[in-house]
Amino acid sequence: MRHVIALDVGGTGMKAALVGTDGALLYEARRATGRERGPDAVVETILGFAADLRAHGVEHFGVGAVAAGVAVPGIVDTGRGIARYAANLGWHDVPLRDLLGDRLGGVPVALGHDVRTGGLAEGRIGAGRGADRFFFVPLGTGISGAIGIDGAIEAGAHGYAGEIGHVVVRPDGPVCGCGQTGCMETIASAAAVTRAWATASGDPEADAADCAKAVDSGDPRALAVWADAVDALAAGLVTALTLLDPRRLIIGGGLAEAGETLFAPLRAAVEERVTFQKLPEIVPAALGDTAGCLGAGLLAWDLLSTEVSA
Repeated sequence: MRHVIALDVGGTGMKAALVGTDGALLYEARRATGRERGPDAVVETILGFAADLRAHGVEHFGVGAVAAGVAVPGIVDTGRGIARYAANLGWHDVPLRDLLGDRLGGVPVALGHDVRTGGLAEGRIGAGRGADRFFFVPLGTGISGAIGIDGAIEAGAHGYAGEIGHVVVRPDGPVCGCGQTGCMETIASAAAVTRAWATASGDPEADAADCAKAVDSGDPRALAVWADAVDALAAGLVTALTLLDPRRLIIGGGLAEAGETLFAPLRAAVEERVTFQKLPEIVPAALGDTAGCLGAGLLAWDLLSTEVSA
């Protein structure tokens, strides 16, 4: 049975699958990234995981994968297949496409940015299906975005398109890791809400999910933290829709798991801010934490289709 390897590398864990021609998940597995062992060990873990997936395909389907797709965080040179930089993995200029191709016996390998790869999956088989223009924004440790246009993801001239988390929404706000002050992700990411709620509640172990629960129970401290995050998020999203005019805004990541606790006030805040802009649909992501892995499979099949047509 023809299949490809799909691999989504995160800061703490990796999700992987063997994906059939119809997009079916033939096999799924997870493994720790092990970043505490250093960047070289992380790369070796990725290569070993991919090799194990190939061996599983040979054993259970009688044939190895015909291609592989891998999604990684940070700055990615997709054209050259190089993982340029990832702060949470500690690597610089890793020729991951070539390394994987060698480990997998020379099969073609596609390398993608994790958020844009997840956006590809959401656009084709998830919440963006049927929308010719969409913007996918996962709210996690940080905030990034994927610009969807007619079934493809726009990477930009240098591979940095969609970095909405670094739109400044509070010039007098917190200092961001990027060097700016008041970036959206310093206030509206799941990590930012976790920090704010831990301080407001006095519980250092409290997180964003706890804040959402406290919002539902009417806790005024939680309501204040949540309103601040929603206001910052709405400001950034209105900037995005002003520039991009998407038909659909797809919100994913940890904060989106709060459901209408997030979406009801967010829709209202965005609607209140728009003037001449066309208000898009604002919907939750459909694929959860499998989006990156599914997108990596799509990258692999797309790569094969391109090679055949060439």
